[in-house]
Amino acid sequence: MAAPHTPSPRKVLGRLSLPERTFVADALRTETVGGVLLLVAAITALIWANIPALHDSYESVGHFHFGPEAIGLHLSITHWAADGLLAVFFFVAGIELKRELVAGDLKDPKAAALPVVAALCGMAVPALVYTLTNLTGGGSLQGWAVPTATDIAFALAVLAVIGTSLPSALRAFLLTLAVVDDLFAILIIAVFFTSSIDFAALGGAVVGLAVFWLLLRKGVRGWYVYVPLALVIWALMYNSGVHATIAGVAMGLMLRCTPREGEQHSPGEHIEHLVRPLSAGLAVPLFALFSAGVAVSGGALGDVFTKPETLGVVLGLVVGKALGIFGGTWLTARFTRASLSEDLAWADVFAVATLAGIGFTVSLLIGELAFDGDAVLTNEVKAAVLMGSLIAATLATVLLKIRNAKYRALCEAEERDEDLDGIPDIYEQDEPAYHLRMAAIYENKAAEHRRIAELKAAERRALAEVPGGAGEDDGRPA
Repeated sequence: MAAPHTPSPRKVLGRLSLPERTFVADALRTETVGGVLLLVAAITALIWANIPALHDSYESVGHFHFGPEAIGLHLSITHWAADGLLAVFFFVAGIELKRELVAGDLKDPKAAALPVVAALCGMAVPALVYTLTNLTGGGSLQGWAVPTATDIAFALAVLAVIGTSLPSALRAFLLTLAVVDDLFAILIIAVFFTSSIDFAALGGAVVGLAVFWLLLRKGVRGWYVYVPLALVIWALMYNSGVHATIAGVAMGLMLRCTPREGEQHSPGEHIEHLVRPLSAGLAVPLFALFSAGVAVSGGALGDVFTKPETLGVVLGLVVGKALGIFGGTWLTARFTRASLSEDLAWADVFAVATLAGIGFTVSLLIGELAFDGDAVLTNEVKAAVLMGSLIAATLATVLLKIRNAKYRALCEAEERDEDLDGIPDIYEQDEPAYHLRMAAIYENKAAEHRRIAELKAAERRALAEVPGGAGEDDGRPA
């Protein structure tokens, strides 16, 4: 009687499927370039705001207003960057989330449990750390949401700068964490940072979204239809009192992200491919340019570690994120009886969790919303976000560098393509055709080596038959 089949235990952070690996690689390539631009923009903002001769011009440019006042859109450049450009960022985040839900890791509830629980714990624990710090120190609890967000572009920029060969499974885990993180950040902004609502404008935005959805379902095409409609929806959402970036994520979630018969890519994937460079290369860096320019001095940096609000942000990003994501991942593996991939160690998970403590774009946005009206505390919280992100990046750099030799070996194995068919060999181990191709390649190599061996042997025999020995002429050295 045959023994009953025992299913193999599910692997945590196991190898990605080839299509998923290709998608992740393409997405992260764009995000990495955008992250480097984001880093440059942040440094530029800090220099611009802290050189005395330039400080006034930074303030003047940031507070310059333009736009139609009649419809409530006479906004400062800083405001346009936070509410307008970030709507593009969250539009891409909405598409990413939709794709993950219908075609990616989040499609399978068992596979989705890990990044969702890790992301939730990675938001709850920083909020708890901030709250406890401020309850103990007598600070304001308004900023509890500031350290909850991870900035995937900034994290990838750090990876690009330090040159760490992070395996695709860990990169995908980081990307999925950030996608879920962005979703919950949007919910936090919508629920907790909406003070008053204009129901007429909100109703108009909802009608606009319904028209947007209907046009998509009818298969209507043409940017000249959707871009004006999207601008109207955004303007109505802004005037409703609900943060305008909600419009972006809502429209992103409406796009179809599964290809139909005859389609190479779904409309969502196609639009994401077009809009992601705009988001990563322009929208987010410009937001950083006009949001990261805080006054930095020895005293200001010292205050970051003395005031409960700013200390709570730093501890939330550095300690809360690492403990929350690592703890959520470990608990999920423990209670689902999943085992960590044999290629990785729990130290790798902790290093990525530490890297997720880089909270920049959304953290700065929530900081502005949480302390709206208190310019001094807003700038101090921004400085805390920068300091916490810098500390998290430094710690992650050290932890990742320790394991970089292991990562490099894993990446080389993932990329190896000895049969030159365009597909990494690691994905073809179960294919008979692959092994036949490899056998032919090695047989050809063996035949070539046999030919060379016979040629060398013939040369030696010829030299041995020369009278008086090779290299001599009449007994004298040549």
